Amino acid sequence: MISTHNFIKATEKYNTFEERIPAYYFRKVFSSPQEGTATITVAVCGFYELYFNGARITKGFLSPYLSNTNDYIYYDEYTVTLDAGENAIGILLGNGFQNNPGGYIWDFDKADFRSAPMFAMTITQGQQTLLHSDEKFKIAPSPIRSDDYRFGEYYDANYEIEGWNQKNFDDSDWKNALPATAPKGELRPANIAPIIKEKEMKPVDIFPCGDGGYIYDFGESNAGVCRLRIHGTKGQKIELQHADSLKEGDLDLAQIWFVQDSWERDKHIVHKDTYVCSGIGTEEYQPTFTYHGFRYVKVSGITEKQATTELLTYLVYHTELNTRGDFSCSDSVATTLQEMTRRSIVSNFHHFPTDCPQREKNGWTADAALSCEAALINFDPERNYREWMRNICKAQRKDGALPGIIPTAGWGFHWGNGPAWDCVLAYIPYYTYIYRGETEMITDSTQSFLAYLRYLRTRCDGKGLLSIGLGDWCHVGGIQPKAPLILTDSVMAMDIATKMAEMFDAIEMHQPADFARNEAANYKKAIRANLINFDTMSALGDCQSSQAMCLYYGVFCESEQNAAFNKLLEMIHAMEDHLDVGVLGGRVLFHVLSEFGHSDLAFKMITRDDYPSYGNWLKRGATTLWENFLPDTVSSMNHHFWGDISAWFIKRIVGIQLNPEKNNVNTLKIKPSFTNALNYASAYHDAPSGRITVSWKRENQCIILNVEIPKDCCARAELEPRFCFEDGQRSKSVVSGTYKIVRT
Repeated sequence: MISTHNFIKATEKYNTFEERIPAYYFRKVFSSPQEGTATITVAVCGFYELYFNGARITKGFLSPYLSNTNDYIYYDEYTVTLDAGENAIGILLGNGFQNNPGGYIWDFDKADFRSAPMFAMTITQGQQTLLHSDEKFKIAPSPIRSDDYRFGEYYDANYEIEGWNQKNFDDSDWKNALPATAPKGELRPANIAPIIKEKEMKPVDIFPCGDGGYIYDFGESNAGVCRLRIHGTKGQKIELQHADSLKEGDLDLAQIWFVQDSWERDKHIVHKDTYVCSGIGTEEYQPTFTYHGFRYVKVSGITEKQATTELLTYLVYHTELNTRGDFSCSDSVATTLQEMTRRSIVSNFHHFPTDCPQREKNGWTADAALSCEAALINFDPERNYREWMRNICKAQRKDGALPGIIPTAGWGFHWGNGPAWDCVLAYIPYYTYIYRGETEMITDSTQSFLAYLRYLRTRCDGKGLLSIGLGDWCHVGGIQPKAPLILTDSVMAMDIATKMAEMFDAIEMHQPADFARNEAANYKKAIRANLINFDTMSALGDCQSSQAMCLYYGVFCESEQNAAFNKLLEMIHAMEDHLDVGVLGGRVLFHVLSEFGHSDLAFKMITRDDYPSYGNWLKRGATTLWENFLPDTVSSMNHHFWGDISAWFIKRIVGIQLNPEKNNVNTLKIKPSFTNALNYASAYHDAPSGRITVSWKRENQCIILNVEIPKDCCARAELEPRFCFEDGQRSKSVVSGTYKIVRT
């Protein structure tokens, strides 16, 4: 059994900006009396690459996981076939989060758990332990002379040690490992989908820049690393710096890092991988313990002759997310936006959802919450959601507060959180329950739910309202949110309590459900008493976000909704049918428009090509979703928290609405919007009961609706008031087949 008492390391020192410390090789030879299978269990604080008898067997890139190791230390298990007699185990350790000076903005450089990377290992055959990690492991510095999760890797091929991981290697001049005191975290298996290589891409263009380097353009933004293949000279140093955009013929570094006091240092090293050639034949290198978000790579240190298309290959890496749904339509802008959204979701998923794959790579809570429904409609992230939820609950402070990033070393409790961000605690398990029917995350999180609801109550003002965190972030134009924080915080707290009540009911915890429902009712009462003008039927702020959020989350009563919606329409028309929201309003606005029969307007707002719109991003060259709607600049060119448009396409345009009553994942409502701008639209989703496929197209004066549903799925179709089925019905139970829709 693996134990925290068996951790070893190579050195007391750890990598810093001032002193590079290499990644270390560890190896040991052990004997087996006979051939047969054995289990290797390895727990790592940091990243690792594992080798058995010379063969790499690591389950995935950047294994095992990223965590605060005072909370959880993760381990992996492998089954191997032993040789009779000698066998060799080898492991290469990288820093990961255990030592991340590049995360200094978020205090990862000050982490209580910070140390040189370490590991513990056992190899067992049945009940017999053949090996456990101890000081008899041999160590030597590797060619990875430094590695940082955010800043990059430095590799010197002149330090390569051939055959280091094989059993007949002579390690007599290697040093012995050191015992290590493990962090305080609980040992946990890394039950996650691994990070895998999705595809390889060649450059679409190569051109020189003014300082002698060469820019490689790969045509689209993704996340991953480059494979370098070169015939170089001994000592030739090649630098690869990565970015999403260009400025005046060179990389625009302002979009990949924050200008801080250390900018003069950082701009030369951030998102840069360095390779020093050995000069022996054709050399090949790809980084081991880092990744980058990028479209462009600036290559320095090569000759004009070496600047070929074969020099670099883009290896796209992300967590293994299998496709579970998709959307297409007759409008090329909408179809491309769907592709961009999917690319943004996967390139921001490395073990858990991150905000962006370049400058931060943080598990920002709101980013994940705002796009989790789109992620679950398109992919299968729930396995990794489960593990991240454990870390979310573990990061919760004793008073119930949550940080804005997870994992964290302590940063994010005093800035970067609040209900609009903390809603991840409810959203991840809630939408997983809606789309997959799973309750495991709910059951595991009930105490965190209750602690958080009680915490929010302690932060309310005398009117029962909240104003404690981040609000309607990234408002169009980059200005401060128009929706007041007291409104967005209070509405989001109401929604969190509502969703928690539904989840408690789903696992038959009815008393906590009543408590959560009562909390939601109290927030609603306080909002209606203090933040709604019933004379104008408008929410505080008189803006699109305030109005759309209060409509979407049910602040307005049914008798008030039409007037409140007409007020929202006035606000939209006053902006000439443009967006005027932040991320919280943007998440709900289009759904509200569709719910009131205005999908045409929503589609126009999304796809139009003038500023501000998603279509304008596309017109300006976006290949992934951007962080904000700014007229001239872009803060980050690969964010996913505006990505709910994909869910809107599938749920509202095509009409696939799974589990509409929130109590049976085998039920389906099909409620399409036959948008005037489209001739056809199609989507599918692989539900637990099987594949659901819905499409519609215009044919003569009719619309033909095609439906394919699993035999165990109970489906009902609802049409907008201006349409009905050929038999005159506006709604009906449906089975797989073709239906003719006519205008009323």
